[in-house]
Amino acid sequence: MRRLDIRSRMLLAALLPVAMVSVLLAVVFLLARFDDMQESYQQRTRSVARQLALASEYGLFSANQTQLQTVVRGALREPDVRWVAVLDGRGQILASAGDDAGAPTLAYGAQEAQAFDVQRHLDILVQPVFPTGIELDDLYEESTSRAGGLPVQLGQVVVKFSRQAVDARKQSMLLLGGLISLMGLIFGVMLAAGLSRGVIRPILRVTQMIARIGRGDFSAAVEVRAEAPKRGDPLHDLQQNLRRMAERLGHAREELEQQVALATQALREKKEEAELATQAKSRFLAAASHDLRQPIHALGMFVARLAQLSHDAPTRHLIGNLEASVRALQNLLDGLLDISRLEAQAIQIKLQKFPLRELLERLEQDLAPTALDKGLRLRIRPCPVWVQSDPVLLYRILLNLVGNALRYTEKGGVVVACRRTSAATQVSIEVWDSGLGIAPEHQESVFKEFFQVSNPARQRGQGMGLGLNIVQRSCQLLGHPLQLSSRLGVGTRMRLMVPVVVAQTDQVEVALAESTESQDWHGCAVLVIEDDELVCQALVGLLQSWGLEVAQARGLNDAQNLIQTGFVPGLIISDYRLDGATHGMDVIAQLRQQLAHPVPACLISADTDPALIRAAQAAQLTLLHKPVRPAKLRSLLRRLLIAQGVRGEARS
Repeated sequence: MRRLDIRSRMLLAALLPVAMVSVLLAVVFLLARFDDMQESYQQRTRSVARQLALASEYGLFSANQTQLQTVVRGALREPDVRWVAVLDGRGQILASAGDDAGAPTLAYGAQEAQAFDVQRHLDILVQPVFPTGIELDDLYEESTSRAGGLPVQLGQVVVKFSRQAVDARKQSMLLLGGLISLMGLIFGVMLAAGLSRGVIRPILRVTQMIARIGRGDFSAAVEVRAEAPKRGDPLHDLQQNLRRMAERLGHAREELEQQVALATQALREKKEEAELATQAKSRFLAAASHDLRQPIHALGMFVARLAQLSHDAPTRHLIGNLEASVRALQNLLDGLLDISRLEAQAIQIKLQKFPLRELLERLEQDLAPTALDKGLRLRIRPCPVWVQSDPVLLYRILLNLVGNALRYTEKGGVVVACRRTSAATQVSIEVWDSGLGIAPEHQESVFKEFFQVSNPARQRGQGMGLGLNIVQRSCQLLGHPLQLSSRLGVGTRMRLMVPVVVAQTDQVEVALAESTESQDWHGCAVLVIEDDELVCQALVGLLQSWGLEVAQARGLNDAQNLIQTGFVPGLIISDYRLDGATHGMDVIAQLRQQLAHPVPACLISADTDPALIRAAQAAQLTLLHKPVRPAKLRSLLRRLLIAQGVRGEARS
């Protein structure tokens, strides 16, 4: 049921008492009036019947029908009389007048009687006629009008009265009462409406004012102040209080807007300062990273070249420690580079269908020596399923997960298993270890950069805390869900979900790592373009130790002069940043144009800018970031030479 508004409720509250009083008074008045009219009607009918009985006494006594007929005809002149009859002592009608069609008659009797004809709406009255007793002077003379001491009935008079006139007067009275009640109700409605307007209008005005204030329009306060106070307005004080509240709210909003504007300006200035500081920090870190990678890159080359020479046992031990330190630095810089590439979305995903068994078998070959060195058992249980993913990126994810499990497990072992899900649309690759486990409060933090639960001293042998972060970002990039569950003192389980595909009939070659097969490349000519003397010496020395014919240049002009003298390189290795306005990609493009064929080339740079990574991908050049591991460089050179079938030679 719809609720009434305030106007309707006030009208109803004012109208109901008026309506109830009007109806009650009308009912009481009409009932009393109807009783009076009915009583008067009955008294008049009895009086008429008795008068007719008295008037008919002589005619009955003398049997004078003419006189009786005159009496009954005279009775018809009375209001509401419809039929009159005079009966003798035997019940025979001596005289009658009026309309008696179909009207019932009462039995003859000595008592007054009354009946009602419902069909014809008539009242029937019977009045007996007795002789009038007149006492004579002779008290001893016996009256002839009595028999046995009882009066002798001469006859009776029957009179039929119509109620139409009384009912008509009742209907008129009822209509009059209804009209009076209706007028009272109308008057009550008008009075209630007039009174309610005096209350509702201020309430509606207050409601509208509150609504406008709620919308932020405080001009309503000015309008209320402009209105002259009305005498007798019960809501005037409320309106004035609302006006004062609106004025205070308006002032408060103006002050707040000023404060917000000042705070916004201050925040904008702080933001600009922070952006400038961030840009300066980024420039500093980029420059520091570039300048740091250069000597580390040269150091790695020198150490690799140094390890190829013959030394005594203490020197070899010292060189081994030096290699471990350089490798730790390279691992840290490689991890930072991977994170920056993932953040910049510079890694191109190459989804393909391949058998999972080959990937897990290669994983076992690569990590079995690490597990054996720590005295752990590494068990890998492959399943004969084909999956759809990037095999190189998926291999790196599993390599990080299993390597991390081996690093933090002191006894027991690590199990790598895979199983199909219930829907058979995915395969679950799980890595279980029997390590120390991870506390619940640390299970989310282990995926953050540089976070390690059990390495507060930041020992180099336990990693740098970047592996799980790289794993999580790589899984998000591939769309493979990764779950972690662990219990302290029991171990940890990593679960990776990979989509399953239908097995292919043709065998697919999965390229997970570079081939380590030997290749005879002695005599191949390599052009090294590097403007840093220290880095150039380290790289040239390492390449020469591998049996390559190496020529070096500091920039484009030196390289072009070498080619003009007859040197035909089979491979070009160029740094990105060179002396002058040119960079490595332009130098390689111009040299290829000069040689008139696409010479195999790779780009080496200490810059980790994502824009450089995307530019190298667009130019279809392999980009190596300093410090470059000698093994990785050797594998890349072999792959480039094999792919092109090039055997360069030096010409003098």
